[in-house]
Amino acid sequence: MDTAKSMILCTVLAASLALAAAGYSPGTATFYGGRDGSGTMDGACGYGNLYNAGYGINNAALSSVLFNNGASCGQCYNIVCDRSRPGGEWCKPGTSITVTATNLCPPNWALPSNNGGWCNPPRPHFDMSQPAWETIGVYRAGIIPVLYQQVRCSRQGGVRFAIDGFNYFILVNIQNVGGSGSVASAWIKGTKTGWIQMSRNWGANWQGLVGGLSGQALSFAVTTTGGQYLQFLNIAPAWWKYSQTYTSNIQFSY
Repeated sequence: MDTAKSMILCTVLAASLALAAAGYSPGTATFYGGRDGSGTMDGACGYGNLYNAGYGINNAALSSVLFNNGASCGQCYNIVCDRSRPGGEWCKPGTSITVTATNLCPPNWALPSNNGGWCNPPRPHFDMSQPAWETIGVYRAGIIPVLYQQVRCSRQGGVRFAIDGFNYFILVNIQNVGGSGSVASAWIKGTKTGWIQMSRNWGANWQGLVGGLSGQALSFAVTTTGGQYLQFLNIAPAWWKYSQTYTSNIQFSY
């Protein structure tokens, strides 16, 4: 029996070392949002209903060291439960899950980092939707050790632009981004203007102080954190309105 256990331990350790060599990093993962994941809707990235935004239930809130002030919103992470570390007995062998970053898991300074303050810096931690988490972990555990790696995002359909704001202030939530998944820079233009640089407001929201765009079709240009630049011309018609989402037929590949 001892020999068999040793062989299993060696196999598990070898698998973990192979993942680490492949670029995976160690972290931890918990879950929230209820059995159907409905409590994970909205969130600090500003996506609102995650089904409408193209992300669905396989999502996670990132600790601040991973969230990076919202710059990681939309990124995809492949997560594997690490059976080689303490708590690994709660792993479901042979499983992995890819989740999208849609929220921030804030620090809890009232609790120590190794006992409840799971999202305290500098911990890399994923607070995943319960359905996603239960793909790789046993419910009773509550928290499991994981190995994670950012991976390419595969999305259905094109990039979406949810427009909000008032008067001369425009706020655009850029959603359903493929490739690297996250936005590095964005621009907006009307049919009668040049390209106007936007700045990150919070999460995946980009803002601009722009006047005179009413009655003009709107175009957007986006560079992802993967370095791909695309233009989305005349995505919103001249009769565009605030609190509406406009969908392109163009998608990022890296």
